[in-house]
Amino acid sequence: MTAASLWRAVDENLEKFVVSISFAALAGIIVLAVVQRFVFSYQSPWSGSIPVYLFLWVTWIGAAYNIRTRTQLRFGELRSNLPYTGKFLCILLDAALWLGVSVIVIYYAIEQIQLVHMNFAVVQGTDDLPQWWFYLATPLGWGLIVYRVVQNLIIDTAAFMRREPLEGDTTIFTAD
Repeated sequence: MTAASLWRAVDENLEKFVVSISFAALAGIIVLAVVQRFVFSYQSPWSGSIPVYLFLWVTWIGAAYNIRTRTQLRFGELRSNLPYTGKFLCILLDAALWLGVSVIVIYYAIEQIQLVHMNFAVVQGTDDLPQWWFYLATPLGWGLIVYRVVQNLIIDTAAFMRREPLEGDTTIFTAD
């Protein structure tokens, strides 16, 4: 396997892999907690908090996946009626908004992680599992969103320059 094919495989499957692992762990912990509670009349003290933290990974990495596949929410019907240049300008506006919000989220998420790390905060119900590990989901997920936005923007700009149909010019719901 060459470095290029390895990178392509990671690029195509990273979000799916992380979301699948996180969701499987989240679901497994919940099932275990239900069985423990109703069969053994016992509940692990961490079983209510760790799934919430794993949901952060599912949420932010899943958001990056939606950007990559272009299935995020947007006004597709409105855009479909715009001229070609108008569609491209909407893509540029989308990218600028995503990048602007990303900078804000990443900045404050890192600030929060530093605070939690400096205070040695642990996950509720555990003795030594650091909370900041789970909070890394936010800046990493939004960093991946930035990467996917730039990746899509490069593809769309190249298509615009060649006057080809824009990939960002699709809607989620289409009439067949």
